[in-house]
Amino acid sequence: MRISILEHSIARTIEQTNQQLTTKNSQLMNNILKENVPVGLCSDHAGWATKQAVIAWLDANGIAYKDFGTYNEDSCDYPDFAHACALAVERGECYPGIGICGSGEGINMTLNKHQGIRSALCWLPEIARLARQHNDANVLAMPGRFITNDEAIAMVETFLTTEFEGGRHQRRIDKIPVKD
Repeated sequence: MRISILEHSIARTIEQTNQQLTTKNSQLMNNILKENVPVGLCSDHAGWATKQAVIAWLDANGIAYKDFGTYNEDSCDYPDFAHACALAVERGECYPGIGICGSGEGINMTLNKHQGIRSALCWLPEIARLARQHNDANVLAMPGRFITNDEAIAMVETFLTTEFEGGRHQRRIDKIPVKD
């Protein structure tokens, strides 16, 4: 009798795990990704390690990406990589983008110099969710020196699975670009 109770318990645990995986996969399927368009990635040396964790998560989830650099932890200048990523997002060659530097500030400022970019500096999943829901952010910027890899992954997952609400927020989004 004990074996059958144990077998039942194991079967139930496996069923619950499968349900959790199905729910997670369903959430990832309901995302902002565009078919045949990779996610754009960029970082400087201070964001490189966090970017590697993001790349591993993207690979594990079968999500295509294009890495605009940097490709190691040697000191470098974030604008060199942020501008390339921003241009690709603006042109529709990548969507969305993810940028990471030490504080997140420099790469975010550089990304936002582009009129077609709405980069949001996030350090919590809730901020990433609101940046998507209310601001239709098309780039997620993160502070690599101030977050763990697990926090970065939680923000990426939240960002990729949160839709823009539109409505009253669209009116505000329409006023962001500088008009001559």
